[in-house]
Amino acid sequence: MTEVFSGQFTQQEPIPEEGIEAALAVLRHGRLHRYNTAPGEVAEAALLEEEFAALSGAKYCLAVASGGVAMTTALRALGVGPGDRVLSNAFTLAPVPGAIAAVGALPVYVEVTEDLTIDLDDLVAKVGQARVLLLSHMRGHICDMDRLMAICDAAGVAVVEDCAHTMGAHWNGTPSGRFGRMGCFSTQTYKHVNSGEGGFVISDDAEAMARAIVLSGSYMFYARHRAAPPPEAFEKVRYEVPNISGRMDNLRAAILRPQLRKLPEQAARWNERYRVVEEGLRDTPGLRLTTRDAREGFVASSFQFLLPGWQPGAVREVLARCLGRGVELKWFGAEEPVGFTSRYDSWRYAPVPQLPRTDRVLAGLVDMRLPLTFGLDDCALIARIIRAEVGAVWQAGAIEGRGSA
Repeated sequence: MTEVFSGQFTQQEPIPEEGIEAALAVLRHGRLHRYNTAPGEVAEAALLEEEFAALSGAKYCLAVASGGVAMTTALRALGVGPGDRVLSNAFTLAPVPGAIAAVGALPVYVEVTEDLTIDLDDLVAKVGQARVLLLSHMRGHICDMDRLMAICDAAGVAVVEDCAHTMGAHWNGTPSGRFGRMGCFSTQTYKHVNSGEGGFVISDDAEAMARAIVLSGSYMFYARHRAAPPPEAFEKVRYEVPNISGRMDNLRAAILRPQLRKLPEQAARWNERYRVVEEGLRDTPGLRLTTRDAREGFVASSFQFLLPGWQPGAVREVLARCLGRGVELKWFGAEEPVGFTSRYDSWRYAPVPQLPRTDRVLAGLVDMRLPLTFGLDDCALIARIIRAEVGAVWQAGAIEGRGSA
């Protein structure tokens, strides 16, 4: 009998009961705006910032309305503006170049490796073209951060980390987001904590964070932040930085606080599921798994594999066959963007360069969400289905040069 998976790849776990009760308390008192507090009350948003700063090891933290707002705010806080060039991964999601475009700047794309990290050799070749790198830890894959920071520090390039997929992850013991001048996180539904939309900016740079807080729409209430620079950091910037409202509200903050406390436990559960799928797909003919560096402490809320050298029609056949058995896969090699799987040549508001190495990787790149609503048996079943359907297409000889793939 042919096995079929019946789970939903977009179904997340429910909000913890503690978060629901905290949200109801906010709804009952009605003070959703982060600066609308009763005498003696500390806003949920301020407490959330304090707690995330402690979790990440950062001096300062700002809660904002989305991961995109976090990146745009960080770039503006570092002085990026119209006509500037910003280095970034060619393999990422649309909000990353979108943040660059939002401040009037232009992305300079850096190639990607087969392990889905930024190509550091290509970064060396291009690092002199900009003064800021917006580094995307795309799909939770973290590059050699020691080498990356050495390259950028030597060139005087400031690093902003996009950690939308690496909350709770680390490189060689240093938390994601703590290498660059600023780290940006997302709390959108499919990320590691869920408030529907939301995000964080973290930093140890007092002036940059003071600018970020004013940009977020603090008016003159910055003293109500508990994870902010001292008042003197605001004395100059409060007069010259515009208010571009992008605050997080107390309702979302209330939902997030208990989720942060569970993050280490949730990260371990995601990685259990990842390892089951990885083991189930190991040594599948025609399929390449990504290699993880031993120094990378990842949080695997999604799974990627490559079908290197496959013809587009063969990749589509694998996706269709898997979908017919309940396994929803996404492909970054399609000519037209579908859902979130757009790629650098889809973002035509920016220059589209020639990136042959990235093109080769994306041509065979398959992506899958791995929600915690899946059990370990579910993950084993998913791997069996993918393995069987990849094998069926591979053996049918539909791939060009399959013997060398």
